[in-house]
Amino acid sequence: MAHKKEDIKGELYGDEVREKLEEFAERGWESIPEDEREEWFSRFKFWGVFHHRGGQESYFMMRLTNCGGILEPNQLRAIGEVAREYAQGPAENPEFGNGWIDFTTRQSIQLHWLKLEDIPEIWEKLEAVGVSSRSAGGDTMRNISGCPVAGKGEEYVDSRPILDEIQETIRDDNDLANMPRKFNISVSGCKQGCAQDAINDIGLEPAHKFIDGDEVEGFNVRVGGGLGGREPRNARPLDLFVRPEHAVETVRAFVEFYHEAGNRQNRSKNRARFFVDEHGTDAIREELDERLDFEFETAGTDFRGEYTYNAGKPTEYGAHDHVGVYDQKDDKNYVGLSVPVGRLSAEDAIELADLADAYGSGEVRLTRRQNPLIMDVPDGNLSNLLNEPLLEKHSPEPNPFVQGAMACTGTEFCSLALTETKARMARLLRWLGDNVDVPDDVDRIKMHFSGCTADCGQAMTADIGLQGMRARKDGQMVEAVDVGVGGGVGEEPTFIEWVRQRVPADELPGMIKNIVEAYSALRSEGQTFREWVDATGHETIVELAEPAEVEGYTDPCLADGKQSWYPFDDGESPAPTDASGQPLSADD
Repeated sequence: MAHKKEDIKGELYGDEVREKLEEFAERGWESIPEDEREEWFSRFKFWGVFHHRGGQESYFMMRLTNCGGILEPNQLRAIGEVAREYAQGPAENPEFGNGWIDFTTRQSIQLHWLKLEDIPEIWEKLEAVGVSSRSAGGDTMRNISGCPVAGKGEEYVDSRPILDEIQETIRDDNDLANMPRKFNISVSGCKQGCAQDAINDIGLEPAHKFIDGDEVEGFNVRVGGGLGGREPRNARPLDLFVRPEHAVETVRAFVEFYHEAGNRQNRSKNRARFFVDEHGTDAIREELDERLDFEFETAGTDFRGEYTYNAGKPTEYGAHDHVGVYDQKDDKNYVGLSVPVGRLSAEDAIELADLADAYGSGEVRLTRRQNPLIMDVPDGNLSNLLNEPLLEKHSPEPNPFVQGAMACTGTEFCSLALTETKARMARLLRWLGDNVDVPDDVDRIKMHFSGCTADCGQAMTADIGLQGMRARKDGQMVEAVDVGVGGGVGEEPTFIEWVRQRVPADELPGMIKNIVEAYSALRSEGQTFREWVDATGHETIVELAEPAEVEGYTDPCLADGKQSWYPFDDGESPAPTDASGQPLSADD
């Protein structure tokens, strides 16, 4: 028997949802029948429109899509202007104020505090410059990941045309809109591993193979990677090498197989990683062979040994991310800014777009680590760009904690999260930067914070992974964190091992300080954090990872426990509100 969500989607889903959403927007929040709201909210997600959590009724988040992280000239400016005009909530965040954008771990952007009535006008402004929210959420193919500098940086295989074709012919195909669950695709032609193929439902990784005496470049295929639910999986190889001209049809074949045969009964076990568990890689390879017309080749030689992106290797092996100043293959440069926890004010987003126009081509690209890149900067413009005040605020050379940080949305808006993440992480990063020293040769400590076990913040792949929980402290329910160490992707992807559970959030800074100071004191020369974790052993790190309260750190919402309508406001919720943001009277 199909899950009830399949019945909801079977009645209406995909492109057809937009017309109904626009009708509701025209008539206002109250026009959505109360007993049907959850059904409509589930459908709205396909168009990137997510209802906020309880207490924030009538407010929505919009997630955008931009294949491979590319924002063409004027697109970021338009997004910033929309955030400035429409993303204004009834309460201010203590760290970020009001009116901002969030960069995501899938190379795109989220906007919050949007009113349903404004959605059509927001679409009009964004789509006028080519920005879409279609297929940004729900049970569908999400934003496609790729190397953010594809076409500009050094690649073994040219991946940008493949990404674009997948977007146009597969992801835009409304017949494939209704997937069993969300589905992630990555394609990368570079040797850094920055598309993180290990944690995608299907990932194409660059490879080469000698066929009839000639070196042929192409991709190896991996399937069934993913995080969440404390049941992560590394994508598994299909022992299949595909040439670039067959890449798109191979992706389509697996998408269609999962679309047709994926589990639509048990939503806790129907992500593609469980689909691969159930069928096995041999059977999947055979199925794809039946569906595809070209002759299959066994896997070629990959470049995983050269992967550096969040791979736990020393810096001299290559870039761990795209923060900093780097050469493009056309003798220009790109400059990667570090935006702590991926949140950028609307004004800063507009200024970033202005700087991209003034010093580069106007193009901005986004990474999987929630950071923006200014592209196509000539050598003669570089020093002036680096002296701009915005780059002092969002530096290409931040401290090691800021450079390695990521955070999901958290209880500020998410109905699944157990803890607040972004403001807490911002304060934690500031405190660590002021109070904890690291060796001179350590330029990144990767800390990822997820508000729950869904792991949207990718805690499982961090040097230090944090997942939101709750605990009792002094007789009171408080926000807490499970802490693990030693994760990372690369040649041999590993997931964190838990060292402490339910650590009260105000004792987290002291715990991380103890871990990092132990690493600094006990490491061998040149040893990275991940290497040190592997060498030190779990039991020893558990002993070193002692939680502690510290001076100078005040937690933003320790006792909230998701009880208030907004983690930073103790007053009564103003929601739901009308189109102008005024509370609706309960007597009407």
